[in-house]
Amino acid sequence: MDYPRIDFLYLSEEDMIKAGVKDMPNCIDTMEEVVKCLSVGDYVMGGENHNSHGSQVSFPKESPFPNMPLDEGDDRRFMAMPAYIGGSIDLMGMKWYGSNTANRQKGLPRSILTLMLNDKDTGAPLALMSANLLSAYRTGAIPGVGAKYLARKDAKVCGICGPGVMGKTSLAAIMAVCKDIGEIKVKGRGRASLDKFVEYVKAEYPDVKKVEAVDTVEELVRDTDVISFANSGNTDPSTYPFVKKEWVKPGALIIGLSCFDMDSDEMKDCKLVVDNTMLYEAWAEEFPYPSFGANNIIGSKFTDMIHDGIIDKDEMIDLGDIIYGKRKGRESDEDIIVFSVGGMPVEDVAWGKKCYEKAIKLGIGTTLNLWEKPNLA
Repeated sequence: MDYPRIDFLYLSEEDMIKAGVKDMPNCIDTMEEVVKCLSVGDYVMGGENHNSHGSQVSFPKESPFPNMPLDEGDDRRFMAMPAYIGGSIDLMGMKWYGSNTANRQKGLPRSILTLMLNDKDTGAPLALMSANLLSAYRTGAIPGVGAKYLARKDAKVCGICGPGVMGKTSLAAIMAVCKDIGEIKVKGRGRASLDKFVEYVKAEYPDVKKVEAVDTVEELVRDTDVISFANSGNTDPSTYPFVKKEWVKPGALIIGLSCFDMDSDEMKDCKLVVDNTMLYEAWAEEFPYPSFGANNIIGSKFTDMIHDGIIDKDEMIDLGDIIYGKRKGRESDEDIIVFSVGGMPVEDVAWGKKCYEKAIKLGIGTTLNLWEKPNLA
């Protein structure tokens, strides 16, 4: 960058597609590097503990101010998610989004996301990009990293709970690393979304021999090798999909990308893996015990189980430690593994940089000028 003039690149969603944001195999490789950086501590996120998921603005249920947005149970919130990630990425950035379930009535996605990448030293903006696809693919790619290291090598049946965006991207990641998947099951709430998902799978993965929609969690889980919970959820654990251990096939990998629940005494006999131990410890501080429910990711139940003395702290295993060979992951074909995926802004920054670099290489995007010379310097 030619200082003090500052230009930065704007990338629309169409630009991001051209820049490879939907390249799942490359995204999985990038997320594996992120997990390695997390394991050794080569990153910084928000908060005094440097591990905060983000800073959220939620709205009151009632207000004397007529223009104040209200919390009506429709996921109406804003969040800023800053992060620095090291390794070969070595970049600062922040994802910003607003969310409102009622958006769908306007033909909009629930959340509208953007990502800003910044020079780590000066803070100068490098790129502002559309981030809905970026966030969806980086979120889906982490289950792919988990499946690469934790799923049985002969996994043949995949189950997806939630036929939405996260269901599709987590399936794409699982399919990229589990090459023998020949059967896919899906559970959802509405027949229209299920039928649409089945048709999507048939078109996207023509070699898959069987695709079926199921009605119950039990049907989804029984005889299934890799299960991804990618459904939407709230803060009431009684509404979460519930898994009984008797349904789970020996050797299965259960991925908690979104909310689901198991009995603690049954889950303690499974191998429990998380994408970043420090994230869950930070959540345990931010959401005082019991954390699970206030935070609907299954890893928060792991920390509750530690609090209750059901498991020891070292029984919550960091995926990065498995990748580096510091801890053992799958030790037999009978191991049942529960993998919790929290989602972190370091992932957005990493995948954003890869897309930014490709956009520069291909000459994609619109250059915007911040200033020729700063007026107050």
